[in-house]
Amino acid sequence: MAPRAELLSISVHLGSSDPDGPSPEDQIAEAVTWAVDHGADVINMSLGSTRQDWPESWDRAFLHAEQNDVVVVAAAGNRASGTLTAGAPATIPGVLTVAGLNPDGTASWDSSTEGISIGVAAPADPLVGAVPGGGWTEWAGTSGAAPLVAGLAALIRSEYPEMPAHQVIHRILATAEDAGVPGEDPVYGHGIIDAAAAVTADVGAVDRNPMDTLADWIRVHRRAESSGAPTPTATPSGEPAEPTSAPDPLSTELPQAAVPADPAPGLQPALVIGTGLVVAGLAATAVVLYLRQRRSPER
Repeated sequence: MAPRAELLSISVHLGSSDPDGPSPEDQIAEAVTWAVDHGADVINMSLGSTRQDWPESWDRAFLHAEQNDVVVVAAAGNRASGTLTAGAPATIPGVLTVAGLNPDGTASWDSSTEGISIGVAAPADPLVGAVPGGGWTEWAGTSGAAPLVAGLAALIRSEYPEMPAHQVIHRILATAEDAGVPGEDPVYGHGIIDAAAAVTADVGAVDRNPMDTLADWIRVHRRAESSGAPTPTATPSGEPAEPTSAPDPLSTELPQAAVPADPAPGLQPALVIGTGLVVAGLAATAVVLYLRQRRSPER
């Protein structure tokens, strides 16, 4: 999507082999903060969970990204891996959440999910991704759809270096091709991305993120929690049901990460093997950070 973008990669260990190490939740918060502090303009998060709420440490990390004008893109999740509705970080206000498509442009059942936080949809099945050792393989999932949208955000930020993050997200949403139920819906969001239009179309300005803001959410919801009032944050009723269908076998074998026994409440690993710009995740998941072309060579 953006072959000249500079990349930073951060590995997150979701296994249980190091019980004395930081929790996956803490690692993710530290990763987002580190990315922002090291100049990321776009953060891609090809990972997800089975619950819609998130720890307060994520409040601080994602608010840090919001306050520093960083576009955050997240995978919605895949039904085939047990994610029946989008979970955090895809539910965090301000994050651009990506659903997955089949080759015919329809919503994928196995390689996507649904949720009111979904912003747009992008190709998810099949995709070609890089694997350790320099090879390539065929694979599927919103972990691949999300970096396509993150790459599109990188293209926009390269074309319009001074454009704020909320306007970048608005361009992607406003130029998406409507699909499914007319208007915004929980399967396609605002529709299917149109990369050319997102970069070149005449799109009006907005004064706030169309995916809402985390600052407002924290002010309303965390204050309600601290005062003892009921919190409207969605919480899971239990472990997700087994997916109703399984993905078709791919033509080449995909390296698989070990599945931990839920090291953090509801946190699920997602194998990250990118398309185009994104390198393979080494163990379980990674945060891939896109930098604008306008960054100086030393960065």
